[in-house]
Amino acid sequence: MIKFKSLKTFLASLALSVTFTSSAFAASYTVVSGDSLYKIGQVFNTSSDNLMRSNNMTGTAIYPGQVLNVPCSTYTVKSGDSLYLIATRYGISLYNLRVANNKWDNYIYPGQVLNLPGINNSGTSQNSTTSNTTTTEKPVISYSATDLDLLARLVTAETQDQPYNAQVAVAAVVINRVQSSEFPNTISSVVYQRINGYYQFTPVLNGWINKPATETAKKAAKEALYGSDPSKGALFYFDDSATNTWLWSKPIKARIGNMVFVE
Repeated sequence: MIKFKSLKTFLASLALSVTFTSSAFAASYTVVSGDSLYKIGQVFNTSSDNLMRSNNMTGTAIYPGQVLNVPCSTYTVKSGDSLYLIATRYGISLYNLRVANNKWDNYIYPGQVLNLPGINNSGTSQNSTTSNTTTTEKPVISYSATDLDLLARLVTAETQDQPYNAQVAVAAVVINRVQSSEFPNTISSVVYQRINGYYQFTPVLNGWINKPATETAKKAAKEALYGSDPSKGALFYFDDSATNTWLWSKPIKARIGNMVFVE
């Protein structure tokens, strides 16, 4: 009986060992427009050369829809999970989690398999030998419940019928201004700021800022507060139907839905 248990234990250990070894590049990533091996490597904490070797590539050219093997652990979604909770659990940037899975909405379902960028197959960060499974992300700026509500109300007013990623980007613009020396250093002072007598955000002028925030806008605001920035560092945004030549003259950082985000 003892020998049977020992053999069973040995076989189980062997199976785990084989699984770990063979899954170094077991995760897959689907290339999207604008990708490069360098950008993908940045997300998955590897080099272009490693990606080329693991995918038997002779050059760096890639194309949208191409499926690449990438070095990271994967996670199977369970009931009650959310992208935010998964990112927090593993100490991953929520933005990177979205990029690694081309996932720009919040819908996930039990059994869905997600890439965990920067996490190896033992559940630890690829930048560290210690586990990050208990790490919790900190907000990029300090905020209160009132700040979160105000930010979410601005997002609600500015992004009706726009993609979720645009909502996160609008919130990120406010946060980018808070962090910039060119603007006030609190959420409320940025949202209500006047320059040369003009409010910076139309909803403050027309009163829409006082409308209740949607639940989606609250999630988007919180995601931005914890580091997600689809605006790519933008300080201004506007609708693509705008005719303001000064805004259009600024370097474009991102375009999401009908919204343009500029430096």
